Amino acid sequence: MERLFPLLYAASLLLPEIAMPTPVSTIATSAPPAVSLPSERIQNIVSRAVTGTLEKFTARDLQSNQVAVTLIDLSDPSAPTHGSYRGEEQVYPASVIKLFYLVAAHHWMEQGQMQDTEELRRAMRDMIVDSYNEATGYIVDLLTGTTSGPELSAGEMAVWYEKRNAVNRYFSSLGYQKINVNRKPWCEGPYGREMQSTRMHAPNHRNWLTTDATARLMTEIVLGKAVTTRRCAEMMELLKREPFGDGNRNAQASSYTGAGLPQGARLWSKAGWTSQTRHDAAYVELPGGPKFVLVVFTVDHANEREIIPSLTREVVQGLTLK
Repeated sequence: MERLFPLLYAASLLLPEIAMPTPVSTIATSAPPAVSLPSERIQNIVSRAVTGTLEKFTARDLQSNQVAVTLIDLSDPSAPTHGSYRGEEQVYPASVIKLFYLVAAHHWMEQGQMQDTEELRRAMRDMIVDSYNEATGYIVDLLTGTTSGPELSAGEMAVWYEKRNAVNRYFSSLGYQKINVNRKPWCEGPYGREMQSTRMHAPNHRNWLTTDATARLMTEIVLGKAVTTRRCAEMMELLKREPFGDGNRNAQASSYTGAGLPQGARLWSKAGWTSQTRHDAAYVELPGGPKFVLVVFTVDHANEREIIPSLTREVVQGLTLK
């Protein structure tokens, strides 16, 4: 995961200098996007879950503007329904951004714009399973035809930044809104042209996601509508978690959403954590039938491990009540 420092944000951009053509295609190769309809029942479940969680953590000063939630009910995959709380709020996504880079990488490969190599596959696994920032930076370089490095002249930076926005252009072409997906995640940094770019584009210089957009992407992966069915199955393999068992040391599985699930539940997820944020984007299959995508973003309570599990329990209860 990432550490976020006051002035050196744990995310930046990427662009030119790789001796390869920059991917520019914005034509999707998948089925039409998954469309979920608003549901009073699902909205009530979200509202009760948020209210209950805010009440539970009153003593820890959890504020209503520090949580964002989107829930998509996939019990009937042919007719998804949704509800949300602050679902369109732009939030720094930490490592959840890696979901978007994963989908983009598969699209680029499907279009023949990026070579499917053993090294790329290793990086994708390390980006999603272990959440390595170095692996993510490598993939961003491949997606955009850019690299980190020394500062650039104004003209060179303009070219660099245009390339770095390749992933933004792709998701914009698919109708995604209120997101920014053009920066690398960092443990220490950024430096050089990465920092140069953040200074040039302040204050809007960070990656941004909404829980609505993230839930849509997760749903499209689950339903096989992101790129192709085969590629979605490959993505799901990387996202699969084992939330139960003493031998499990992957925090993405045993903490976050996984800590709020009943025995027998199945989990696929991508978590994100910094010194200021704690997020999870999850797909869950409950014993007995209910299936759902739940995305929870929290800010200014990064070390509070129980907020996301507590909210998850409330959602599970709401979905399983008859």
